[in-house]
Amino acid sequence: MNQHTPVRTGYSACPHDCPSTCALEIDISGGRIGRVRGSRDNSFTAGVICAKVARYAERANHPDRLTQPLRRTGAKSEGAFAPISWDEALDEIAHRFREAEREHGSEAVWPYYYAGTMGLVMRDGINRLTHAKNYSRFFSSICVNPAWSGFLAGTGRLAGPDPREMAKSDLVVIWGTNPVSTQINVMAHATRARKERGAKIAVVDVYNSPTMEQADIPVLIRPGTDGALACAVMHVLFRDGFADRAYLNEFADDSAGLESHLQERTPEWAAAITGMPADEIEAFAQAIGRTPKTFIRAGYGFTRSRNGAVAMHAVSCIPTVTGAWKHEGGGAFHSNSAIYRWNKRMVEGRDIKVTSRELDQSRIGDILTGDPEALLGGPPVTAMLIQNTNPVSIAPDQEKVRRGFAREDLFVAVHEQFMTETARMADIVLPATMFTEHDDLYQGGGNQYVILGPKLVEPLGECRTNHEVICALAERLGAEHQGFQMSPREHIDWMLQATGRGTVEELEEKRFLDIQPDFETAHYLKGFAWPDGKFRLRPDWAKVPFSAPGRFGPHTAMPEWPDHWAVIEEATEEYPFRLVTSPARSFLNSSFTETPGSLNREKRPELMIHPEDAVALGVEEGGLVRVASPRGEVLLHAKLFDGLRRGVVVAESIWPNRAHQDGRGINSLTGADPVAPFGGAALHDNRVRIGKA
Repeated sequence: MNQHTPVRTGYSACPHDCPSTCALEIDISGGRIGRVRGSRDNSFTAGVICAKVARYAERANHPDRLTQPLRRTGAKSEGAFAPISWDEALDEIAHRFREAEREHGSEAVWPYYYAGTMGLVMRDGINRLTHAKNYSRFFSSICVNPAWSGFLAGTGRLAGPDPREMAKSDLVVIWGTNPVSTQINVMAHATRARKERGAKIAVVDVYNSPTMEQADIPVLIRPGTDGALACAVMHVLFRDGFADRAYLNEFADDSAGLESHLQERTPEWAAAITGMPADEIEAFAQAIGRTPKTFIRAGYGFTRSRNGAVAMHAVSCIPTVTGAWKHEGGGAFHSNSAIYRWNKRMVEGRDIKVTSRELDQSRIGDILTGDPEALLGGPPVTAMLIQNTNPVSIAPDQEKVRRGFAREDLFVAVHEQFMTETARMADIVLPATMFTEHDDLYQGGGNQYVILGPKLVEPLGECRTNHEVICALAERLGAEHQGFQMSPREHIDWMLQATGRGTVEELEEKRFLDIQPDFETAHYLKGFAWPDGKFRLRPDWAKVPFSAPGRFGPHTAMPEWPDHWAVIEEATEEYPFRLVTSPARSFLNSSFTETPGSLNREKRPELMIHPEDAVALGVEEGGLVRVASPRGEVLLHAKLFDGLRRGVVVAESIWPNRAHQDGRGINSLTGADPVAPFGGAALHDNRVRIGKA
């Protein structure tokens, strides 16, 4: 920004797929955004944001942003496009949707979206068009399903202690997440507890992540073995008198049954499964047992395995055994999603009766390649509108995904901010606004804030909002609903009032609302959210209150008690390594992969491999290796790293496919088979072989 141009401060929320949903203060000058800071007035953000969002001006003002509608002129994926007008683009999309409907019925059209923006208006409004036209619905499965169902299995409700209470804890256990890289506020509150209270920080993960580097108690295990670790911890808690039997009698369903089940789940038993020495498991369990105010912050990463739901439930059982839920700074927290209770009737058109099928987001490869089971016995998908997501990079089983998008009979319109790899496969590309260029409303999954994100600057070039595109298509397609006639601001106001949270004008004045439930409710001291008020140590997986079109995966074989459920993709003689595809510090899924600051820090796609494994393979630092799974293969540069167990390898980030020398990205290796009980992708649960390229 020019130093002589007046600078004003705008207030908003980070729109990206992160539980922190940080409250932001943004410098604005000359119609463009500049420096971005975390709000100090927001007690969860507390003035702290990640470096990639602090550099957001790089992204918003990037010269490669899409600024006009485009029509494909060459072969799919070739990247040849020519500018067209908005009317031409919208008319063609509407025409192709009508053609698809005429040939195969309305279910041949599949509007597809996800978390490129977490704003409730811009993200969810596409469902209003889906419902009004009875198009195939979208089953959101790729991210949260194993984690949420596992937490709900015990508590019955997706909520927990105030996450700010980490700062009041005596032991913060960060389980299966890397907040230094992905959710910096969690680390800020945990380190505050260490600084002010002398608290300890324990980190459970599959590699020595930047978060584990800061841990007082590092807990390094093999992927997919968290359930075994949790069971061994509880074995020690019962064995050594740390179980709060009075609490268990009042608040849990069958503690005697659990104690009996855990008799053989010793630290030695878990050591053989996790790769962690038994004495270290003992020490970790003792630390939890001797610290009543233990706060477990359970992430998503460890649940992206085929046994992820069972692992999350096992972890959430630990504070129930110790009674840590009773204490301020104690208990387990994963997500506060249940506290918001939004009325989305208007934004999503939920008052419209729909009869269409609900197709699984994670199985887009199977769907687009015509798998009858994935299509639920219905017609092929021949037309799509894609907003806020990049499945040609982020969806699992990429070989199938790429084949599906290459179909000549598939029409695809993509509404995006950059020419992503999904956009390169499209027939029509539409330029999208960024969060500072439209009005929206946000909620914090990892905290308790409702935050207004008002329009702060004018859209770049010819960029249009998701809402504008949906409404314009609805008009052309004859779709009717009151929500198509409302502005984004009117939608925000309607949702706020319908949910009893005031008006948009009131929220604009306050900037954000703290809706954290009272202490007794948040800590389940009035009872857990089951009819008898008791935590389910012995869960009935069929009764978990999760919204899904059905149950998936081997759900009938799920264990009766917390356990190590041996359904993960274990290493074999042919595929002797276990691969985890962890998030990078400077990317967020496939976002920020275009910004110079992020690219300079991440450098290139790499595979972390233990030095001893590298010697056995004849692989040197920086050498190119070919990594293959039963689903595909990819080329990566080796990074020798001793911060993981032998036989485990880690590839951080979702680089664009074209960043790899063979044009295939990391999700060529991951599977799309659904995780029990309610679907999801086991993105961190892969067997692979490694060889020199």
